[in-house]
Amino acid sequence: MSDSSSAPADDGSSPDADADAAMSDAELAALREEVEAKYDFENFGPADMAKMTPEEWDAAFDPDSWVVGEELLDRVEQELRYRVAIREVFAVLERVTENGEPRILAYSDEGYAVVYPDGSVEGEGTVLRDVKPTVALCSMEDFEVNDAPETVRLPEPEEVAQGTGDFGNRMLQIVAFGQLLGGFALIGAWLVLPDLDSIIAPLAGLGFLVIGFFLFVVVANARLSDRFRAEEYRDRLRVMGLEGGSRPEFVPTFDGDENVASLVEAPERDALSSEG
Repeated sequence: MSDSSSAPADDGSSPDADADAAMSDAELAALREEVEAKYDFENFGPADMAKMTPEEWDAAFDPDSWVVGEELLDRVEQELRYRVAIREVFAVLERVTENGEPRILAYSDEGYAVVYPDGSVEGEGTVLRDVKPTVALCSMEDFEVNDAPETVRLPEPEEVAQGTGDFGNRMLQIVAFGQLLGGFALIGAWLVLPDLDSIIAPLAGLGFLVIGFFLFVVVANARLSDRFRAEEYRDRLRVMGLEGGSRPEFVPTFDGDENVASLVEAPERDALSSEG
């Protein structure tokens, strides 16, 4: 009796369970399509990561299809080198070992991140914020990792110092010189020519002079700002240890650190020293 009474119950529950599972799969597929349309995973960054809800995260990153292990570290290494090359990430990259297990270390003067083979990331600061989305993307099988150049180098101080650019500064200087020349010409004509007794000429001349001096001040300030920006960047490189060969104190140590080779080259040695 007990066997016959339990059989119908089992038969009746199985279709319901299958229907619930099918409904869940359908909803997940619909949500995945919605997430793929909502976010640009080719340019996925920290801001997008912060906007995603837990449901959207689960739909976008299927844990059953995650890439892990050595393959994940290889993908993360290549993608991070590419992002450093295009100036999207500012960090030194190293392949390190901890207790015999490989890790990827990224660090700058403002933080660090350690990537583990299982996809977990630890660290602090802006580097952690920049690395997390990259690891998430590289964990997806259908994400195509960008090809990094053979040689990836951190930017030179002169590149960082570029504000309006030398061409822009020269154009401003030409305009400023023209304004000054026009101002002096109007005032000189008003003083020399007796027929030119209108007050408009000297006022216009003074206006041209003010504009010319203002533009020259803008150019001087831009050049000074570029110089300060370059020096500030050199200080950041020194804090990162690129001049002395040692990492910042807040970066953890790993096995065989003395033999670790950086995956990103530093600027030229003379770029680390101040000019003049």
